[in-house]
Amino acid sequence: MKRPAPGPRPGRLLMFLPALLLAGCGISPTAPTTAGAPASGALQPGARAHDARLLFVGPTGLRYAARTSTSSISPQEAIDLLLKGPSQAERKRGLTTLVPAMKGRVTAEAGRNGVVDLRLPTTVERLDHAAVSQLVCTAAKARDRDQTKVLVRVHEGRTDRQSGSQIDDTWDVRCDSVGNAYPAAAKHP
Repeated sequence: MKRPAPGPRPGRLLMFLPALLLAGCGISPTAPTTAGAPASGALQPGARAHDARLLFVGPTGLRYAARTSTSSISPQEAIDLLLKGPSQAERKRGLTTLVPAMKGRVTAEAGRNGVVDLRLPTTVERLDHAAVSQLVCTAAKARDRDQTKVLVRVHEGRTDRQSGSQIDDTWDVRCDSVGNAYPAAAKHP
């Protein structure tokens, strides 16, 4: 009777197992190669990331989009970014804006005790509620990461029809946790 030829011993298979696994993962046993250019937009080690949280309108309602910066963003800088509209990547995610082009400048200034003064060159009644929320809550989020703590004083410029003089009406507004603006005197909706 002939004995079958001995097969590979289990100890010898274990010796080749790492090479087999690497080959199976698509990793070839080569020497180090040169890398491409360094990553762009990456922060230096130890640098603190800041971001502007801009409120846009998405397919399912109001949505914040983050824009990273190496320094903190003031309410005015956040409003300026908002007024430029969503970036190409944000548009691909379905984000848009309902803030119309306005004659005159929209300004946002951080005041004392967590207050932001937002000055509009138009009246609030001419804006869609989502547009008001976009402006108010973007300014509030730039003032404090918890926008619910911020009181935004909306100053709207209008002209009195009878006298022709400029009137500055002021509205105190707050934001809820998802970015809806509501009158500060009202209970949280």
